Amino acid sequence: MAHPSQLGFQDAASPIMEELLHFHDHTLMIVFLISTLVLYIIVAMVTTKLTNKYILDSQEIEIVWTILPAIILIMIALPSLRILYLMDEINDPHITIKALGHQWYWSYEYTDYENLEFDSYMVQTEDLSPGQFRLLETDHRMVVPMESPIRVLVTAEDVLHAWTIPALGVKMDAVPGRLNQAAFIISRPGVYYGQCSEICGANHSFMPIVVEAVPLEHFENWSSLMLEEV
Repeated sequence: MAHPSQLGFQDAASPIMEELLHFHDHTLMIVFLISTLVLYIIVAMVTTKLTNKYILDSQEIEIVWTILPAIILIMIALPSLRILYLMDEINDPHITIKALGHQWYWSYEYTDYENLEFDSYMVQTEDLSPGQFRLLETDHRMVVPMESPIRVLVTAEDVLHAWTIPALGVKMDAVPGRLNQAAFIISRPGVYYGQCSEICGANHSFMPIVVEAVPLEHFENWSSLMLEEV
């Protein structure tokens, strides 16, 4: 969960998000080193009155500043491609959930169960219980088992939406007439918040996403209760 004045990312709740955080730190250190080097060169050139004639026309320096950036780009590209393929990897998901975007709420269908589906609307400010978050809480949460591969099929009924949970490292566009899929494994129990990340109309800011991760036994009890209600 994000907090006021937060500068960094939310705490990772999935292995993919942990990899993304490590890659972010790795890339940021490279950016810091490049920025420091460039700043030092600028300051040295501005302040010194000496001129080195070997620098004015040097084959060796040109070779270095051509090869060095290429090496740095490779150091960034290789881990980036690795994470990109990991994010697309879906191996034997335990549960498949279809998330359908509407103006302006989400519908969820648990395709492994018969008749387990519901709509998820934002809870209005005057209806919030103590401890709930304004503009982030929903009347029905998407409940999933922790430490299990989950596949989410994302689509939309009307306009473009985006199903996004920052703590899980998931952001998938919901396009009418098209099914996009995302996969994740939640490492620990908890409640994870997200919002639609594609401008979708007047109430774009009022269609939150809430994912609740629970142990498998609790998930089975929840699914049984939901099926009984149907």
